[in-house]
Amino acid sequence: MSEQFLKDEKRPTTRHVDAGDTGYSKSLKPRHVKMIAIGGAIGTGLFLGAGGRLADAGPSLFVAYAVCGIFAFLVVRALGELVLYRPSSGAFVSYAREFLGEKGAYTAGWMYFLNWATTGIADITAVATYTHYWHLFSDVPQWVIALIALAVVLTVNLISVRIFGELEFWFAIVKVGALVVFMGIAIFLLVTRHPVDGAVPGPALITGNGGVFPNGLLPMLLIIQGVVFAYASVELVGVTAGETENPEEIMPKAINSIMWRVGLFYVGSVVLLSMLMPWSSYSSGQSPFVTVLSHIGVPAAGDVMNLVVLTAAMSSLNSGLYSTGRILRSMAVNGSAPRFTARLSRTQVPYGGILLTSGMCVLGVGLNFVVPTAAFEIVLNLAAIGILATWGMIMLCHLLFWQKTRSGELTRPSYRLPGSPWTELVTLAFLVSVLVLMYADGGAARTTVLCVPLIAAALVVGWFAVRGRVARAASESDG
Repeated sequence: MSEQFLKDEKRPTTRHVDAGDTGYSKSLKPRHVKMIAIGGAIGTGLFLGAGGRLADAGPSLFVAYAVCGIFAFLVVRALGELVLYRPSSGAFVSYAREFLGEKGAYTAGWMYFLNWATTGIADITAVATYTHYWHLFSDVPQWVIALIALAVVLTVNLISVRIFGELEFWFAIVKVGALVVFMGIAIFLLVTRHPVDGAVPGPALITGNGGVFPNGLLPMLLIIQGVVFAYASVELVGVTAGETENPEEIMPKAINSIMWRVGLFYVGSVVLLSMLMPWSSYSSGQSPFVTVLSHIGVPAAGDVMNLVVLTAAMSSLNSGLYSTGRILRSMAVNGSAPRFTARLSRTQVPYGGILLTSGMCVLGVGLNFVVPTAAFEIVLNLAAIGILATWGMIMLCHLLFWQKTRSGELTRPSYRLPGSPWTELVTLAFLVSVLVLMYADGGAARTTVLCVPLIAAALVVGWFAVRGRVARAASESDG
C-alpha cells in the first residue's frame, strides 16, 4: 500500500489547462512564425536609435548590443522551453498562472499591457514623426497621421490572424532586406577602401579615434537601458505558439535563429558603421545608415531608410495589438481583466483586448495633439519598465518550472534553457541592474524608476477590485 502511494507521489502531474487557450484558429504558418521572430529582434532601436548611442558611447555600442542580445536570447529561450512544455496563446501570463497563481498572472499581464500600451503610443508617435520627413505630409497635423496609422493596423488585426501574420511577414522582409543591402554596401566600401566623408574605411577609424571605449566604460553602461528597449518584443514569438500547427517543430528553429541574427544585424551593423566613419560623425537626429549612405552619394538614401524605419514602427504597433489581445483574453477568462476582452470574433480574433489596447493608443493620439514634441520621450521610459517586468516574469516562471521538474512533478522537454538555475538568476540580476542604471542616468529615466512604487500601488488596488471575480472564475473552472 505504502509502496503504491510513493509511486503515485513521484508520477508527473497532469499539465495545467488554461481556459484562455481555447477557440483560436491555427492559421500562422512556419514562415510567419520565423519572420515574426526576426521582426521581434529588429526594430527602430537599431535603425534610428543606433545613431545617438554611437555618438554617446562610440564603438562600444556593439558590446552593449552583444551583452543585451545574449540576455534577450536567454529570455526567449526560457520562454521557448515553456512553450514546448505547454503551448499557450496566453504565453508567460498562462505560465505565471500555473507557477505563481492568479496574482502572478494578474501582475504579469497588466505589466505586459503597460509595456505595449505605452510602446503603441511611442510607435504611432514615431510613424507620425517619420511621415513628416516627406514635405507632402508636413502640413498634416501629427495627431491625424497617428490616428490613421492606428486605424490601419487595428483593421488588419481585427480581420484575422492570418492577415496579421502576412503583414508581419512582409514588414520583416523589408527590415531584413534593408540591413542586408546596407551591409553589402558597407563590405564593398571596406574591401575597395572607398573614402566616406574623406576618411578611408577600416579598423583604423576605431583604433585612431579613442578605441572601442573612447569615452570610458560608463557611457556604454548607461545606454544599456535603451539597448534593452531595442530588443523589446523578442518574446512575441512565444505568443504565436497557440495559433500555429506543430509548435514543437517550429518554435526551436525560430528561437535559435534569433541568436545569430542578433549577432549579424546588431553587432555586425555597429562594427561596420564604426569602420566606415568616425563614431563622432553620427548623431541622434539621423539614422546612422542614412548618415553613411548620404555621404557616399546614394540617391534618395534618406527617403528609403525613412520608409524602412516607418515600416519598423508599424510592425511594432501591429505586434503589440496582436499580443495584448491574446494576453488580455487569457486574463479575462480567469477574471483578472475586463469581461469584454475575453470575446472572440467569428474569425477567432480576440477583438475585445485588441480594442482596449487601441483605446490606450488613442490616448497617445491625444498626447500627440497636446505635446507633440515630448510625446515619444514620456512613454518610452514607461515601456522600458514594462519590458523589464515581462522578461523578469518569464525567467521567474522558468525557474519555478525547473524546480518542479527537479522534484519530479513535471518533465522538461528536449529543447531546454541551458545552465538552469544559474542562467535564470544571472538574467534576473541583469534586469535589476538595468533598473539601477536607469536611476543613475537621471532625467526622465530616473523619474520613471521613482514611479515604480506608484505602479505597484495601482496593481494592488486593481487586485482588490478583481479578486472576487477571479475567485468566481476559479470556482466555475473547478466545477
